[in-house]
Amino acid sequence: MSKQFITVSIVVSVALVFSAGCESDAQTGVGVGGLLGAGAGQLIGGDTKSTLIGAGVGAGAGYIVGNELDKKKTQAKTQAEMNQLRAEMNVVTVNVTNSNGSKSQVRLQKQGVGYVGPRGEYYDHVPTDEELRPIYAF
Repeated sequence: MSKQFITVSIVVSVALVFSAGCESDAQTGVGVGGLLGAGAGQLIGGDTKSTLIGAGVGAGAGYIVGNELDKKKTQAKTQAEMNQLRAEMNVVTVNVTNSNGSKSQVRLQKQGVGYVGPRGEYYDHVPTDEELRPIYAF
């Protein structure tokens, strides 16, 4: 086996080990990019200076790529949380008293100026316990 193949194999192996403990894609990018850049610098230049330059360039590039991935994940998470909050704001829960005294929750979805029940029935106002009892109580 060639020296270059062994060097690349070692660099890739070390990159995989280091990336396992990273908390963010930016951290992983710095580690993997730095190691791959160091390996590339060593293969291209064959000396310490080339290895260090490659490590620096690789780490910087890895950070940029990883940081952008972190931003996209954060934006997606924030959007999902906002969508969930909007959905929850459009739901009203009415407690319906059952014949044995226990309570059942009926979730109504706001739709326009009214509310839609779980069985698709429409109310032009928030229905009361008494209105929902014949449909949802036991």
